Amino acid sequence: MPKRMLAPLDQIEPRRICVIKPSALGDVVQALPVLAGLRARWPAADIAWVINRSLAELLAGHPELDRVLEFDRAGRALGRVARAASLSTELRRARFDLTIDLQGLLRSGFMTLATWAPRRVGMNTAREGARLAYTDTINVPTEMPAVERYWLVAKALGCPGSPPTPKLGIRQSDHAWAALRLASLPRPVLMIHPGARWETKRWPPKHFAELARRARQSFGAGVVLVGAPDDLHRCATIAAALEGNCVNLAGQAGLLQLAALCAAADVFLSGDTGPMHMAAAVGTPVVGVFTCTSTTRAGPYGAGHRVVATGVSCAASYLKMCPTLACMQELGADRVWPALVATLGEAVERARARAAI
Repeated sequence: MPKRMLAPLDQIEPRRICVIKPSALGDVVQALPVLAGLRARWPAADIAWVINRSLAELLAGHPELDRVLEFDRAGRALGRVARAASLSTELRRARFDLTIDLQGLLRSGFMTLATWAPRRVGMNTAREGARLAYTDTINVPTEMPAVERYWLVAKALGCPGSPPTPKLGIRQSDHAWAALRLASLPRPVLMIHPGARWETKRWPPKHFAELARRARQSFGAGVVLVGAPDDLHRCATIAAALEGNCVNLAGQAGLLQLAALCAAADVFLSGDTGPMHMAAAVGTPVVGVFTCTSTTRAGPYGAGHRVVATGVSCAASYLKMCPTLACMQELGADRVWPALVATLGEAVERARARAAI
């Protein structure tokens, strides 16, 4: 029998849609414009998102989502297998018409296949055999911003235009929490996130501390430090180098509280981290310090941001470990300071313009 022809993706009318993007924080934030596009394209559809439990708060109560399906990777191997089997059953019972894999790895490929959806969409950049789970593969370039790469999938599904501004579902209580923590700081507020999961992304605390000291001296800036529990020591080191006008909130903020802090700050300074993309998503100007990753692929998306990259020969190598970390010395505070000056200066000018209205 001849193989049944599938309708073009931009002509399908799914009633139940599953987005699979379990991690990481920055990648999930950069994929959110796809959710907005899907909701605009199919306003009556039931849309679910599969995400790691540690990040589920980011999507809880999101106005464009109907369901959040949590995937828990923690614990012993046997427990993980049992939870994966339970999730597979849940995915199959949901009877999705369309599944979109934006992760592109073996695990997400299995999840995609487990939905039994008649249309299963992924990208040609998928690895570990995930493409075998797809009925439709979208060709996307590697060297382009992640937001635009994900949006090419949305465009293939008939979503028009450019990537819309993502929504993070920040609650009023989160804004109030952030405002209270920053109330003692003078403006402009410089938020610093010194941590990263990869060793090769962790710019030394001494460099962040030097920039914070200069920002206070030149602009009278207040400084707020944020980070995960793993960043407590790095944030404490920076705080110890400063005197006054510094609030250390490392390990204290939930994901939506962190997003509210980003929205309340005037400038955000960090390496290539998830919170950097969160700050860009809420419209806070970012100064990004790039060592082992590509500014094209991983830079903050949108206008008003600045990135400073290392000039060593192995720049953007995407190595998680390095025996020399030569980039951390080559890319010092002096090289990043002009970008921070320009961004803080713009923040001061915006504040003056608002005050004059």
